[in-house]
Order: sequence, then structure tokens, then C-alpha cells
Amino acid sequence: MSETRTDPVLIRADWPAPPGVHAVVTTRLGGISASPFDQLNLATHVGDDPAAVTANRARLKTQAGLPSEPRWLNQVHGVIVADGVGPERLPDADAGYTDQAQVVLSVLTADCLSVVFCSRDGRELAVAHAGWRGLAAGVLAATIARFNAAPAEMMAWIGPAIGPQAFEVGGEVRSAFVDAYAEDAAGFSPSIHPGKYQANLFILAQMSMQRAGIRHIFGGGLCTFSDPQRFYSFRRDAGRTGRMATLAWRSGDTICSG
Repeated sequence: MSETRTDPVLIRADWPAPPGVHAVVTTRLGGISASPFDQLNLATHVGDDPAAVTANRARLKTQAGLPSEPRWLNQVHGVIVADGVGPERLPDADAGYTDQAQVVLSVLTADCLSVVFCSRDGRELAVAHAGWRGLAAGVLAATIARFNAAPAEMMAWIGPAIGPQAFEVGGEVRSAFVDAYAEDAAGFSPSIHPGKYQANLFILAQMSMQRAGIRHIFGGGLCTFSDPQRFYSFRRDAGRTGRMATLAWRSGDTICSG
């Protein structure tokens, strides 16, 4: 997997996407929220001051150079892919898809994994939210299936998530994967605690996408738990924390013909 270009506020995907395709992840830096949501919390459902979240979202639009308001989702750890939803609605979904320019897709995370997809011609984009439940249920496969492009003509970039050294799970989580796909055992290693495992969301996501036919996969490896200066972490912060956003959009009508 490739490295990722970073600046103090935004992480920009380092992948060979077509011209005009943008993918970024926010950090917790650059906003006005007070502790424990400091600074750039973008979620309205975590107990932060609504005025601070509104101001942070306005700052995000400027900082990232967004061409329109992000299409936010009400994430439910499921497999629904929202399509053509305007910013005035908040659908129950864990992925967004578009084939239109200037539409900004978004998901919120604070340990769960995010994945950005695009077709190699740049016409189609999607962003998915994938915690272990969504991964086991098949949210990435559902997102890939929404594309008109064949999986072989797509690429994916994996955003930050809780790393395997920090993500201890019970045997029921391992079984949710391994009972369906024995090869997913590669995404788990024994913990020092009996009956527990260290789960690697990056490996599990990669294997899910490979089964669906995607071979061009980039990113991954940035751990939210171990980097409190840059990232929110639901597990590290005992559930009281903010959320980062993963966003993707296509500017203008630039389409790659190659």
C-alpha cells in the first residue's frame, strides 16, 4: 500500500486517481470545538455544541476547497449505499455514490475505516464507512456493486482506522468473518488475553475488496488510536469524542480518456 500525503489539517489521498478526482480525510486540527471534541469535530450527534459543529463544517469547506456542501449520512453500520441524495436529506446509509461532478460524498469516522472508490476514468465515485460490523456484512462489496464500471476498472483508497495493535475483539467478531470466508483468519492474531484477538481492519477490508474483483488498492495503515494529536478515537477516548470526515468529489467535467 502507498504512503499518504499529509498536512497539518487534511490528509490527502496518495493514489493514481484520474485528474479532477479528490479524496481527503480531516484530522482533529483546525476547528473551534472545545474538549473533548477539540478541535475540528464534524459530527452533530456526539454532544458537541451545535454552533461549533456548524462553524467547523464551514471551515472544512474552505480548508478543503469543496465545490459544494458534503452529502452527510446517518451511518448505521449497514450496507445501504445512498445515491443521488441532496444535502437537505440525511439517509440511513453507510456509503454514498455519485457519477456527477461537484458532488461531495462524505462519511464520518473515529476508529472505523473509510474507503474511497473511483472508476479509472473518473466518472464514478463512492465513499464507504466500514467498522467491523459493516465489513462483515459486506458494505464494501455493496458499494463496489453500485458502480457501472467493472471492478477491474476501479481503484480504492483506505483511510485511517484503529490499528490491529489497539483493536482487541472477542471470538464472536472473528467468527463473523471466518465463518463466511476462512481466508479472513489472516486478519486476526491471538491476543495476550485468552479468547481474544487483535483485528486488522486494513487487511479485512483489502481482502473483501479483492474478493469483489478490485486489484488496485492504496492507503491504509494510519492508526487513529495511537495518534491522539491528529485523530479522534472512540475506543481510546471511551466513546466521548469527535469525528473526522472522509470526503471525495470530482471537480469540473474532466474525464480521463485513457
